[in-house]
Amino acid sequence: MRTTLDLPEALLRDAMKASHQKTKTAAIITALQDLVRKSRLQELRRFRGRVDVDLDVNILRKRV
Repeated sequence: MRTTLDLPEALLRDAMKASHQKTKTAAIITALQDLVRKSRLQELRRFRGRVDVDLDVNILRKRV
């Protein structure tokens, strides 16, 4: 999808260096993917300590 953006050149240049990307598009895609991944991890952290997982590794190994 084509989109026109007005981004600060210095910020974009820094993002390209930080992400080791050679193109502006790749740097933006990498940044968006990282943002989504961090958001999903944050959502999962809400469940920390609330999910009771009672697994027996020996039983799981026998299932395979």
